[in-house]
Amino acid sequence: MNLMDNLKGKIKNKGIRIVFPEGSDERIVKAAVRLAKDNLADPIILGTNEEVKNILEQNGLDLPDNIEIIDPKTYPNEDFDEMLMSFLERRAGKNTEGEAREWLRNVNNYFGTMLVYMKKADCMVSGAISPTGDTVRPALQIIKTKPGVSRTSGSFIMTRNDGKETYVFADCAININPNAQELAEIAVESIKTARLFDIDPKVAMLSFSTKGSGQSEEVTKVMEATKIAQEMAPNEMIDGELQFDAALVPSVGKSKAPGSKVAGNANVFIFPDLQSGNIGYKIAQRLGNFTAIGPILQGLNQPVSDLSRGASEDDAYQVGIITAAQTTME
Repeated sequence: MNLMDNLKGKIKNKGIRIVFPEGSDERIVKAAVRLAKDNLADPIILGTNEEVKNILEQNGLDLPDNIEIIDPKTYPNEDFDEMLMSFLERRAGKNTEGEAREWLRNVNNYFGTMLVYMKKADCMVSGAISPTGDTVRPALQIIKTKPGVSRTSGSFIMTRNDGKETYVFADCAININPNAQELAEIAVESIKTARLFDIDPKVAMLSFSTKGSGQSEEVTKVMEATKIAQEMAPNEMIDGELQFDAALVPSVGKSKAPGSKVAGNANVFIFPDLQSGNIGYKIAQRLGNFTAIGPILQGLNQPVSDLSRGASEDDAYQVGIITAAQTTME
């Protein structure tokens, strides 16, 4: 079974409610219909009945019984007032009631995020129309990060050869220059992502140095992050600082980091900053012919995923599967 088949097995017939705020987009509606018909989720599409049904008619599709369409502008007053009060309480005086009403009625990402926060949906997928900040900002303001996690992060699943080679790369999407504590948190959250994809995690904290071969502030940061991550997750296999070849290639790992249980066997790679992570995954994708699945947002109390604005229907479908599967994680 490939990665997606494994994830489908974890969520099929569980009635996981995914909210899709971008109901005016054909790709989103078609992906939601596929998820519903495959019994992988019970989608909630935000938009008007007219615009969603027009998309269905144009594509010869019926509306499955397990899809709900909600128009935030006509959401019943009693339910809206409950959401409004919950929003104001969560924001603790950072927004006026007028601002809150405006955002919830007219900004679907805020409305959708509140559905997740209030447990009326299990997770959310957005970003096909809106930029990353419009998806991530409401999630950070309302859902917030888990205890012990100061920032969300973005990982990619890198896979090729029908899943025979599968790795986790992080953070490749969010944090420009994480400090040692933040880097350690990214490592621990990436372990959870690895297990979601049935990867037995062996975590390499990457650097241009291996075990003190180089000296600089950048190397010291990775050393410190490694120690913190090991303290946070003492039963996990985490080692650093390691160069990429020492982390991946057994002969190099044995030579450069003898005695390490991770060196030469790593499958979770934690990059020291966003530049290296983003460049690294794109090199693997374009020159190594890896498929990059993500970004998968890590560290939030409830799952929210950000699509690329260039995403296809199939991308939205797959991200929906991944996001639903995140709700099954402990």
